[in-house]
Amino acid sequence: MLDACPTGGLVLDAPCGTGRYFPLVAAAGLRVVGADQSAGMLEQARARGIAERLVQTGLQELDEPPVFDAVLTIDALENVPPEDWPTVLANLRTAATPDGLLYLTVEEWEDEAGKDAAFQSLRAAGLPAVRGEVIEGDVAGYHFYPDHGRVLTWIADSGLEVLDDVYVHAEADWGYRHLLLRRPREQRT
Repeated sequence: MLDACPTGGLVLDAPCGTGRYFPLVAAAGLRVVGADQSAGMLEQARARGIAERLVQTGLQELDEPPVFDAVLTIDALENVPPEDWPTVLANLRTAATPDGLLYLTVEEWEDEAGKDAAFQSLRAAGLPAVRGEVIEGDVAGYHFYPDHGRVLTWIADSGLEVLDDVYVHAEADWGYRHLLLRRPREQRT
């Protein structure tokens, strides 16, 4: 995806965490802006000395103008609750230029029985959960594993076009969906 950006193009990494992907962006001859809600993560990203600018914000509050040739959202969407997905996708779309690319990873949990059990457990505790939400207090905290069809619906509703959609099995019962999207030229902010 980065090779499709113009030389010297601008990439938004949101959330950027510690700036793990900044060197990859810079090596491709591109400039990078990082956004993350964690001040500690941004401090580590700043120490890399690569980003043009760092912004402390969450995906739900992201408010960047359409100046980015590409937007990266890697290993983060599993922390976004279902009610916020439309807002997050709209914010990422808005940040991309017309014809700009978006690369997203979506973590998928393949254990359907596990998803059902987690849902029943949360509902039994009186929580307003939807299927796919999981709370692992001793390990990972909150995660949401949406069905692939739901993700594609949210993407279509946000006005983004799917260019590539690949699932990569990672471990016993989970993996990552890698999505390459484009903001169509005719899309208005």
